[in-house]
Amino acid sequence: MKAFARPATALATVLALSACATTQDVATRSDGINDPYETQNRKIHGFNKGLDKNIVRPVSQAYGVVPVEIRNTVNNFSDNLSMPGVAVNSLLQGDLRGTGLATLRFVMNTTIGLGGLFDAASELNIPEHQTDFGETLTVWGSGEGAYIELPVFGPSTQRDTVGFVVDFFTNPLTYNTIDGDARVVPPTAAAASVLNDREKFSDTIDSVLYESADSYSQSRSIYLQNRRFELGQGQGTDIDPFATDPYEDPYAQ
Repeated sequence: MKAFARPATALATVLALSACATTQDVATRSDGINDPYETQNRKIHGFNKGLDKNIVRPVSQAYGVVPVEIRNTVNNFSDNLSMPGVAVNSLLQGDLRGTGLATLRFVMNTTIGLGGLFDAASELNIPEHQTDFGETLTVWGSGEGAYIELPVFGPSTQRDTVGFVVDFFTNPLTYNTIDGDARVVPPTAAAASVLNDREKFSDTIDSVLYESADSYSQSRSIYLQNRRFELGQGQGTDIDPFATDPYEDPYAQ
């Protein structure tokens, strides 16, 4: 009972917090960026940049020597763990097709794909489908809110921060809802997936963080451009089109 009570309490709390962003426009500045916390955000960006330079970047480079087949297997496993959450969010958005796809992919990859180690669903031509509670809030009419840079997790917005918390506490396959030693499996797989992405997009990320004149502004622009594109809100904003891939942002997850 406690396992269900904690996610329910967290959900009620963050839904109340999401009201703070509901009435806000996508941007309140002429350049398409709403960043009233820039001073604090820059300090956190400096911390994240130091964390990347001293830990994440060298560890990802070391992880890069692991055979790509093994790294892809870990990514498949991590992606499969997210499918129950994707199915729930699709349902909350009224997207029955997305709910079906996420459910079917989870079933196929968990069974035929040996617990998600192999992407059997793609081999069976079942389309990929991704969404999160940040997108659910968008569908429900919540505004983007202010830009926020989170410690460790990087660029976000008020709306996506709420979404991140809800996704963590309500996904049945997260640390919060698994008992015993198995609790470490989802975050470990997710961390390995992040390291793989950091190594895969190393040139792009290094260019943003260590070669641009203002890495904070550049990473903020890339994140907002990519996120708005994912949510179908990319029109009419003056954002530097640095990245062409939605996942090529400085803190890809």
